[in-house]
Amino acid sequence: MLRLRVLVPALASAALVLTGLTSASAAPPGSSDPVVATDKGLVRGLAHDGYRTFQGIPYAAPPVGERRWRAPAPAARWTGVRPATEPGSQCAQIGPAYGGETTYEEDCLFLNVFTPTRPGKRKPVMVWFHGGGNTTGSSSSYDASKLAVEGDVVVVTANYRLGAIGWLAHQALDGTYESGNYGLLDQQAALRWVQRNAGAFGGDRRNVTVFGESAGSIDTCAQIASPAAAGLFHKAIPQSGSCASPSRTEAGAEAEGQRLASAVGCADAPDVAACLRAAPVKELNEAFAAGGLNAGPVVGDPRVLPRTYSEAIASGRFNRVPVLHGSTLDEMRLYVGLEYPQPITATKYEEVVRSTYGPAADAVLALYPADAYDDPRLALAAIRTDSAGGLSTCAHQDAFEELTDAGVKVFAYQFADRGAPPLIDLPGFDEGAEHATELTFLFPGLLGELDAAQTKLSDTMVSYWTSFAHHGRPVAPGAPRWAAFRGSDDVLQLAPGADGIRTVDTAEASNCSFWRNVLG
Repeated sequence: MLRLRVLVPALASAALVLTGLTSASAAPPGSSDPVVATDKGLVRGLAHDGYRTFQGIPYAAPPVGERRWRAPAPAARWTGVRPATEPGSQCAQIGPAYGGETTYEEDCLFLNVFTPTRPGKRKPVMVWFHGGGNTTGSSSSYDASKLAVEGDVVVVTANYRLGAIGWLAHQALDGTYESGNYGLLDQQAALRWVQRNAGAFGGDRRNVTVFGESAGSIDTCAQIASPAAAGLFHKAIPQSGSCASPSRTEAGAEAEGQRLASAVGCADAPDVAACLRAAPVKELNEAFAAGGLNAGPVVGDPRVLPRTYSEAIASGRFNRVPVLHGSTLDEMRLYVGLEYPQPITATKYEEVVRSTYGPAADAVLALYPADAYDDPRLALAAIRTDSAGGLSTCAHQDAFEELTDAGVKVFAYQFADRGAPPLIDLPGFDEGAEHATELTFLFPGLLGELDAAQTKLSDTMVSYWTSFAHHGRPVAPGAPRWAAFRGSDDVLQLAPGADGIRTVDTAEASNCSFWRNVLG
């Protein structure tokens, strides 16, 4: 039986979430909890040991009704003091089959702020965009207190529209911005909120780092390539999603949008856009999932994303900021384990490889023989982790090289703790350092508890990440020096133990030259 290790927060009651609030009652007199003035009104947060939190702050108007599939509009002002002690609603999503919560709430453009109480000058701001394939997830899952307190930074975690609501492309929806990028525009609206409000929370709007994992990493790469994001951030940390990944094309995304319009009975409507905006979100997201449609940035609009990430970097027309970029050692074990929850035979493994690689299969099998692994599924995961796709080691290697060649300072890493708490607990399968396993080392308790050696690694990673946010160089007390990337052996391995943090040659270990020849 699959067991989801990540804690999925239940939706708070309507009375606590206060979605769509335009007027908030004042907090009880004499309250010791902090009050901050934002550009839309006062918010009251919570005081903790060494930090303060402000949750459920609206950074844009509810994207509902006629605002569905439009660029985010400004949030309304409120009177009095708005409670900011509970997270706002997560965005509409269908929970994954292995766990998570299905919700249909579209009024979800909220963010949370973690700010340290340590006195001093204005602090760097780190803005987090969660993963989940751009179809699931919530900003409130991530406890950023350790980053804030130990790193002396302000951390903002933000929701953005997901699934059909955030990433549907259709010609009928084209307007001021290219359809299909509403989630990306939400993220930019959150970054603009930071520019207006960082100072009120002790942050420095001139020193903003955007970071994200998985889909949040791909979206971070899109922000690096987006002209509309110019000036909104000054450093970037894409985790497990290569900035050399392909993007959705306008033609492909709109073809999928037409399929969804047909599925919900809007394809032949007199006003397709009005029909789609009237369709229930439940019906839209179910059709989106049933059709296997894709969510993610769409290349096409000259203001939002005119070029793929690689094209933008090669052309020099991108947001030139220092980048800390990397992946995990066993990214694809998560997906192989979900695809094959039961052990497979060496014969089955060979069949899969031959059906995938055709004439190159003999060479692939010679390099990844089943008998070299305890489980043929691990051999298959090694191939998929090394070879291709936005999560692959070699795709990350490509991104390191492309960004470095463009004159950007890159700090490359590979998270390699095979004992880290996994995203999914798959009985009888060694998840290793699968996709998302680094997250618990930045956000305490997300997937499980850490032992003493792992806690020390967590402390070091928090220092690396937050020092990068401070001054563009990852530094940690007593830890190895992290040199900027210049070649394939300049990747810093992150693992517990005496020799756990050291440079490795990921291109050689993952056979990247071989895969470039095989895959062209």
